[in-house]
Amino acid sequence: MYESALVTKSDGSPVLGLALGSGAARGWAHIGVIQALAAEGIVPDVVCGCSIGALVGAAYVSGKLEPLAGWVTSLDWQDVVAMLDISFKGGLIHGDRVVQHCAQHFFMGDFASLSKPFACVATELSSGREVWLREGSLADAVRASIALPGLFSPVSRGGRVLVDGGLVNPVPVSLCRALGADVVIAVELGSGVVGRTLRKNGKTLLSTGAEDNWMQRLLSTVGLRGETSDTVSPSLGDVVTSSINIMQMRIARSRLAGEPADVLVSPRVAQLNMMEFDRARDAIDEGEAAVKRVLPSLQHALGME
Repeated sequence: MYESALVTKSDGSPVLGLALGSGAARGWAHIGVIQALAAEGIVPDVVCGCSIGALVGAAYVSGKLEPLAGWVTSLDWQDVVAMLDISFKGGLIHGDRVVQHCAQHFFMGDFASLSKPFACVATELSSGREVWLREGSLADAVRASIALPGLFSPVSRGGRVLVDGGLVNPVPVSLCRALGADVVIAVELGSGVVGRTLRKNGKTLLSTGAEDNWMQRLLSTVGLRGETSDTVSPSLGDVVTSSINIMQMRIARSRLAGEPADVLVSPRVAQLNMMEFDRARDAIDEGEAAVKRVLPSLQHALGME
C-alpha cells in the first residue's frame, strides 16, 4: 500500500510514470506496451490512465494484466455485444456490465489496496472541469473515466456527473507529474486516426451505410437496423467515429505540447475502429512493436545506455 500523495524513492533514483491514453478499442495496445516495457526491465512507479487507459491501468496495478490480456484476446464480436448493456439513457450503452466483469476478475476493490499509485481522469459534465480520481472504489473510478458521451452513460460520483476524461486530458502526463513522476512515458493512440473512417486506398470516400460499419453491426446485432440509403453520405457510425477522433487528437496534441512526456509511445492502431474490441491481438502486437521503435529513447531517458 502507498500512503504519500507525492511518490519518492529511497535510493534517490527518478520516479517513473506511465500515462495511458484514451482510444476505445485501440487501447488494448496498452497491454502490449506494458508487456514490452517489462521485458526490457522497465517498471513504472506511478500509473495514470484515461478512458480505456484507465481500465488497462487499473488491471495492471491490480496485478491482473495477464488475465485481462487472456480475456480480451479471446473475445469475438458476439462476445463484445453481449457485454454491452444497451440503454439509450444518456448514451447508447450503460457500461456497467463490462466494468462489473472487470471488477470481479481484474481489479482490486479500491485504490487503497493497490501496491503503487494509480489515478485516472474524468470530466465534470456541468463545468467541464478535469477531475482526478484516486480514492474509493477502483471500478467506479474506471467507469467514470470511460463514459464517452453519446456512447456510454454518464456516472454520478460524489454529487457530480462525470464523463470520459478524454474530453479534457486524453493522455494524463500532468497527472503522473502531480503524483511525483520525474520521468514520464506516455502512450498516445491517436496517430493517423483522423479521417481514417472516411478514407480507403488513399482516396476520400463517403460511406453508403455498409453493414461492416461498426455502428451498423452493433445495431443489427441487438435487433435494431441502422438507417441505410442509396444516397452516398456518411453513416451515423462514420460521423460519430470521425468526430471523436478529431476531438481527442486535437486535445491530446494540445496537452502534450504544453505538458510533454519524456518519451512518447505511439502505437500505429489507426486501422482499428473504436468499437473493434474483438481485435485485441492486433492492438497488443502493435503496442509491443511501438515500444521497440522508441527503445533507444527510453534507454536514454532512463539512463540505461
